[in-house]
Amino acid sequence: MGTESTGFLYPFLDAEERNADALLADLAASAQAKARESAALQRATLEECAEQITAAAAAMAERFARGGRMYTFGNGGSSTDAATLADLFSRPPHGRPLPAWSLAANQAVLTALGNDVGFDLVFSRQLIAHSGQADIAVALSTSGNSEDLTVALAEAKRRGLLTIGFAGYDGGRFATDGNVDFCFVVRSQSVHRIQESQALLGYQLWATVQQHLAGGEGPR
Repeated sequence: MGTESTGFLYPFLDAEERNADALLADLAASAQAKARESAALQRATLEECAEQITAAAAAMAERFARGGRMYTFGNGGSSTDAATLADLFSRPPHGRPLPAWSLAANQAVLTALGNDVGFDLVFSRQLIAHSGQADIAVALSTSGNSEDLTVALAEAKRRGLLTIGFAGYDGGRFATDGNVDFCFVVRSQSVHRIQESQALLGYQLWATVQQHLAGGEGPR
């Protein structure tokens, strides 16, 4: 098996290193460097987004208190992150379960819409069918530019939903098109680091919503 698919992650594998101890040391050093990079980015992102998290959580808690529901969606790895976020809100390890669904979870609905009306509409059509003005739409993306996500956010905004976006790089269209009420941007060029920080942001958002619903001021 060649190393082309992993060469950008572990360039020293292409050097034909034959010393097992040296190779293991390189692998360990690479993993440690990535862990340090990820931790530093997570700290910086939480600090930059702290005020937005507090404000977004307060707005979400108000929606949930009125009977609102949360709908999450994304593509590829971000779709699994969206499902994890919905599961955290609906089946939390502690605190109050809240109504939350991943719009990518039902493959029959997703493939039917993709086949019948086009992939760009797979999430917006579900929001049209299920959502109300008290609800919340949360889109997760590394680029912030995916057409099916921006179309869904625009539809959610038109319908009066609270709209939240998670993006990387410079935020993409999530940060500029005016359809996202709260846009959390992870300022990195690495898809892996972006998704790791987005997972922490999602957890912090959930924890702060729980604090608001319990009458507190947010996590310390």
